[in-house]
Amino acid sequence: MLKSVRIVMTVAAVLAAAGLATSAMADETQWQKDHPRRTEVNDRLKNQNRRIDHEVKDGQITRAQAHQLHKEDHNIRKEERAMASTNGGHVTKAEQKALNQQENQVSKQIGK
Repeated sequence: MLKSVRIVMTVAAVLAAAGLATSAMADETQWQKDHPRRTEVNDRLKNQNRRIDHEVKDGQITRAQAHQLHKEDHNIRKEERAMASTNGGHVTKAEQKALNQQENQVSKQIGK
């Protein structure tokens, strides 16, 4: 009987996780749907921002190093906005690639 309870609980957990994933996708805004490249670039920037803050909290990098990394990310975000302003609010594939390469350079500096 205990084994069957574990199976039911596991199935319930999987279904709940699937429901959360579906709910998260349903929460996608119209802007995100209309601007998937910008969303991807900005999501990466948000993730890098969290990584930088986490490393400061853990003492892996100094506040000065974090400030410099945040500044680099801010410049990428400004560039993304400038690119979008010249393309009717959109970022081209080539521009997205260039922004991703810049994000990769900052990412490599996090966690050294």
